[in-house]
Amino acid sequence: MTRDAILLSIATVAAVAGLLLLGYQTYAPRPTVPEALRPAPTPAHFSAVTLPKDALTAQAAILYNPATKEVLYAKNVEQQLPLASLTKLATALAALSQGEDRLVTIQSQDLKEEGDSGLKAGETWRLGDLIAFALTTSSNDGIAAAAAGALTRTAAIEKMNEDAKAQGLSQSYFLNPTGLDISSSTAGAYGSARDVAQLVETMLRTYPVIFEATAYEPSARAPKEVSTLAPIHNLPGFVAGKTGDTDLAGGNLAAVVDGGLNEPLIAVVLGSTRDGRFDDVRTLVAAAQSQRAQ
Repeated sequence: MTRDAILLSIATVAAVAGLLLLGYQTYAPRPTVPEALRPAPTPAHFSAVTLPKDALTAQAAILYNPATKEVLYAKNVEQQLPLASLTKLATALAALSQGEDRLVTIQSQDLKEEGDSGLKAGETWRLGDLIAFALTTSSNDGIAAAAAGALTRTAAIEKMNEDAKAQGLSQSYFLNPTGLDISSSTAGAYGSARDVAQLVETMLRTYPVIFEATAYEPSARAPKEVSTLAPIHNLPGFVAGKTGDTDLAGGNLAAVVDGGLNEPLIAVVLGSTRDGRFDDVRTLVAAAQSQRAQ
């Protein structure tokens, strides 16, 4: 081994050791997802899904195959509804555009958001890890800190709306980075099931390791928090997801599952109930699998 190669190996080990000493959480990607989102080399095996009228509690829903761009099930997919914490997907994309290795220091004003995730003012997080934590636990203070640390709160909201317009998310607009209701009549963000499916696809294509962290329990750096996605961790092929739940929104859920043979599925339900959203997604995925088996 040459002297330069030896020095490079030493530097690499030192860098990894430094990250471990700082306590940053790293996440192992699930290998199927990046492959699954590439164009399928064989024709799609999933076909359109038909469900009884009352099969879902949700007001709106979509089942989408991002590899083939096929919508397999649609219910009020363009209806504009409150997004609740699904908003955090748009916030994450805006913040991560500034670089996932950026260091963010938690500020006291970030901790004023609803809910206590165990974060402390003065803590320093790698942006990618903070966002993975915020998506997994639906941490309002975590996503607020990510938005303010990567940009500013105002700049983050502006970028979220600019990005939505650029991506053709025609029913989406954002008033805050968390999705929390602003009042009894105004939500923090609005969008459609189709818009959310596109946000999920963008997040999965662009930052798969960060998004796939939602399939696991959160970093030990904030032990008081647990994953809000725990009820579907046992969903066959579960890859990633995001929950949402406010008074105005009801229960929202977006989930990605690996349908097998490099065929991913994105399921989104809006306006369900806190418990019903998980049942709705299971119903959509099971119906797709059943159609495929026929």
